[in-house]
Parts: sequence; structure tokens; C-alpha cells
Amino acid sequence: MSVLLVSMPFGGLDRPGLGISLLKARLEDLGIACYVRYLNFTFAEMIGVDDFVWINADLPHTAFAGEWTFTDSLYGPRPEADAEYIQHVLRGLWGLNDAKIGRLLSIKRQAGYFIEHCLHAVAWDRYDLVGFTSTFEQNIASLAMARQFKAHFPRIKTVFGGANWEGDMGAELHRQFLFVDFVCGGEADHSFPALVQSLAGGHSATPSRTAIPGIIYRASDGASRDTGPPQLCTDMDAQPVPDYSDYFGALSESSVESEIVPSLLMETSRGCWWGAKSHCTFCGLNGSSMTFRSKSGDRSFEELADLVETWNVNFVQVVDNILSMKYFDEFLPRVAAWDEPVELFYEVKSNLKRSQVALLEQAGVHRIQPGIESLSDNVLKLMRKGTTALRNVQLLKWCRERGIFVDWNLLYGFPGETREDYDQTLALLPAIRHLQAPTACAPVRLDRFSPYFSDAAAFGIRDVQPIPPYRLLYPFDRDAVERIAYYFDYRYRPDVDPAGAADPVIPYIEHWIENPERGSLTATSAADGALVLTDTRSVAIQTQVRLVELERRAYEFCDELRTPAQVIRHLRTNREFGDFDVRSVIEFLDSLVANLLMVSDGTHYLGVALTSSMASTWDSPDNVEKPRLVAEQPSHDEGNAAEMPALT
Repeated sequence: MSVLLVSMPFGGLDRPGLGISLLKARLEDLGIACYVRYLNFTFAEMIGVDDFVWINADLPHTAFAGEWTFTDSLYGPRPEADAEYIQHVLRGLWGLNDAKIGRLLSIKRQAGYFIEHCLHAVAWDRYDLVGFTSTFEQNIASLAMARQFKAHFPRIKTVFGGANWEGDMGAELHRQFLFVDFVCGGEADHSFPALVQSLAGGHSATPSRTAIPGIIYRASDGASRDTGPPQLCTDMDAQPVPDYSDYFGALSESSVESEIVPSLLMETSRGCWWGAKSHCTFCGLNGSSMTFRSKSGDRSFEELADLVETWNVNFVQVVDNILSMKYFDEFLPRVAAWDEPVELFYEVKSNLKRSQVALLEQAGVHRIQPGIESLSDNVLKLMRKGTTALRNVQLLKWCRERGIFVDWNLLYGFPGETREDYDQTLALLPAIRHLQAPTACAPVRLDRFSPYFSDAAAFGIRDVQPIPPYRLLYPFDRDAVERIAYYFDYRYRPDVDPAGAADPVIPYIEHWIENPERGSLTATSAADGALVLTDTRSVAIQTQVRLVELERRAYEFCDELRTPAQVIRHLRTNREFGDFDVRSVIEFLDSLVANLLMVSDGTHYLGVALTSSMASTWDSPDNVEKPRLVAEQPSHDEGNAAEMPALT
């Protein structure tokens, strides 16, 4: 038995396929020969890396431009459908100009030559089974390649898997494309090796296949048969180390090698421990299972060391949906103590402690995605995020101090949000403009497997239908396209319609993204014991403020969220400053808020000055403009600054 696993365009050039690399390692352990071909490199060589990256990363992913470039190779010429796609999707929905459309058409014309080249360049007849991994915009190219080689080598079995083939999507695609023999939906760690062993054993097929959970196969009458959900991987430590030898071999042989900076993919857990308790309303990840499972800290460290030392690559992107909290005790301290300088990416929850953020930085986790998504308490509740606006700000502040880049989006358009939610957000933004700007500001998307999709009516969502590109990519009836789609358009019930609620915030955020703050707000200790707040931001009200004695203690205590009662109790633990008036403490905190040195949600207070020596290491663009939209504030003249009552 010989197996070939294929990664088609537009799989990323800078990283190997994790799923197929795990399956290769598992099959090799079973004594089954398995090879991986990265045909995405071949296409990048043909069209050029710039065009490959442009279509893969720069164009809107819900336009599915990469998928469209391979439609002729799958279906044959469809001039009417192409004209509608260009006019309605590229021009109408995304506003692409003639130059970009021409560039895309040029790539589309080369797709057919690429498929024909691969048909003759790959020795397909050496293999008994060919599997395609399909995530993001790999689907049409993979189907086109499978159709071509299956027509020439009908004995070869074809298997599809990956995120595009999970659940109803895989079942419908299997029904529509008869040259696809099998689907391994969801986690294929058990189902795919079992299928390969079944085929290698020479079984007639049906009895053995029906005993493998997670398989869709074709019965003798051509109909699709589904064996149910796959068996989950419950023992994560038993997972093999992914075999990336084929990726690095393909990279070294490729003419585009000099243009690629590779990274490694690694998983330390599956599922989402937060989602298992409170599934975020818009999250469509973990379609098969939300159940959280993680490797032991020792096992993860051993795998990390193995991958880094084997491939001599120090940038590792961890693909977990969320960082296991036990890793702050088991895994990250070992990485921090390791003498190998690694750079890690992790997705985390935003309610981390300062000490945990420090450990992330020490362990080389210099980029995180914390799922911030909003700076409104009410909107975060609508999302079921389990955090607050000020906790999100707190994380942004601590990450800025530590030099950790934060990938975060500000999302809007959640059913039930109000204008008041965004008025409060707008009032908060000037004080945090020196922190990490969002990566993007966009309306919430409706994804398959999310609560918004599975229980749309309960959230006041109606008229759910696939986004327009799907019907032009898949020329089937409406019901079939609905089962294939992952992204959906929708409307709101009038009583929860958020139309226009975010209008005050969107232009501010867009300007912030385009014009990151050049100045900063820092806190340093003076020789006389005062805490000096220096404000060089474009929104500064006072350029310098000195805080002494109780004032300093109060501000430093509010490095994390504090209520006035907590501040007062803290101050009263030290009697050397004498007594003070409780009301004056609240007035003092409010004056800091008025001067944009602190933020408050009406219950908690949080200082936003950066206290780390790393606070000044960030690069900022020159000639930054002042924001076009800011909440009403006192004049920037120090003489008109909000009065700050003394505590002592």
C-alpha cells in the first residue's frame, strides 16, 4: 500500500501542513509508505510568489478569489458565471479595480496549465490512495486535480479531509463529486489510518468501512454512506511528532526558496476549555467537538525541542484555539529556561495576570491572539466572552510593556448591541490610543457551527443564506450550496437590529489602525520618590503629572482593575501618611480619568501608563495625525486641565 497526501494552492508557502504531516507520521509508524507533495510550491513558481501571496493573503478571503481561479479546471469554461462573479463579487462586493481584476484573470488563465503540468509531473500511478487536505481556499484546486488524475487512473482511491469537508459540508461535496471516493471528516487521526489499513487488507469494502467512525464512502449504487462522527483523539501525548521532511524537501528544491521564511506549526491542545463552558456566539471553530484535550507540559516541550532542533527553525506557530492554563506551570517555565531562542505564537484568553504575561514574554511568546473583539461590556456579554472591556485594556497595556504584539479585531454588528455601547467605547478610546491598535475593524461574520448559525432564531437572526460567491463556485441547487457553505449572510429581527450602533467608533478605529500613536504615556520614579507620568500622546491633556505619597500608592495599585473600596483598603494599610477623606480618593481617581491617565467603567479603575522599561522600545510612524474623532475632553492647554485634588 502506497499513499500520497497532497497540499494544493492556496496552502501557505511559509508553513507545512500540520494535519497531513501528522497522518504521514502515523502511517509510517504502521509500516505504510506515505509521501506528501506540496504542489502549492509548483503553482507559486509558475505565477510568481508575489501573485501567490497577493491572492492568498491580500485579497478578501470571503471573495474566494483563489477558489475562482480554478473553476475552469474543475467545470470547464463558464463565461456567464465568470462575468457575474467579476461584476457582482469582485466589483460590487469588494470594489476591486480593473488592474486587480486583470491580475486575477491572468492567474486564472495559468491554473489550467498548472493542473495539466501536475497531471504529467506526478507519478500518480505509483500510489494506491491519494488524499487531499482542504482548508480555506484549497477546495476547488484540490477537486480539479482529483478529477483530472482520477479520469486517467480510475483505480486510485481518492480521499478528502480538512476543515472544508467537516460535517454537512463534506457529506454534500461527496454527493456532488463522484470522483471522490472517501471523506474523513473532522479529526482523522483514527479514521484515516483505519481506512488505509482496510483498503490495504484487500477487503471488499463495505463491511469494514461501516465499522470505521468518521468515514463517508460511496456505496455500490453510487450513493454516499456516512458512518457517523469520528473517534476523537483523547490521549494527546500519544500523538506522533509531525513529519515535516516533505515540506522542507520541497522548499529546498523550489526556485522560490529564497523568498520564503518558513515557520513551524505545532499543536499542544484541541478543543476550547472556555467554549466548553460558554460557547462564544459567533465562533464556528471546533465543529466536531469542543471538548478540551491537551498534551502534558513535558510532552509539549519535548516536541517543541525536537521540531526546532530537527528543522533549525525558531518561529513556531501553535495552532491551539486557546492556551491551556496549566501551561503556566508545566510548559512555559521550561521554555523560558531553555537556552534556545524561540519565537512562539499562541491564542489566549484575555483575562491573564501580569505575572502570566511576563512569563509569556520570557518563554518567547512574542505574538498572541487573545480574542479581545470588543471594548464594550455589554457587547462582550452578547458574545459570551467571559471578560470585560477593562480586562481587555489591562492585557493590551501589559503586552505593550512586554513587547508582545497583540492580534485583535474590533467586531461590531452583534444582535442586541446599542448606540450607547459604542458611545461608551468611544469615550474610552482616547486614553488607550498608545496601546496596540486593532488589526481590523469589521462586522461580525456568521459561520457554520457557531451558535448564531445553529440557533439563529434564538438570537433574532433570520434569512440565513450562503454568501454570494458560493453559488458561483458550486453550480448546484440551493439546498446543496447551503450544505457546502461555511460563511453566511443574514438579516436581524427588528428588535435586535444593531444597524448604525457602531457608526461613532468605526472611523476612529480605522484612523487608529492607519495612524498608530507616535507618543506614549509612561510612569517613572523620580529621585524624590514621586511617580512622574509623562504624556507625549497626541491626545495629551497634561504633559507631565507628579504623584506623591498616597497618590502614587493609589495609582500603582491600579495597575490592575480596582474598585474604590479596594483602593481605600490598600491605602489604609499604611498609616504613615495619616488619615484621608474617602470622597477625596474617588475624586482623585475620577480626575485621573478626566486627564486620560486612567480609565473607568464606573465600578473599576485602571491606570494606563506604561511602567516597564520596555515601554519605549516600540517603533512608531512619523508624522502621525491626531484622531479625527475623539470624545469631548478638556483643552490640551495645561492651564485648563481637569483639576487633580491631592490626597495628602
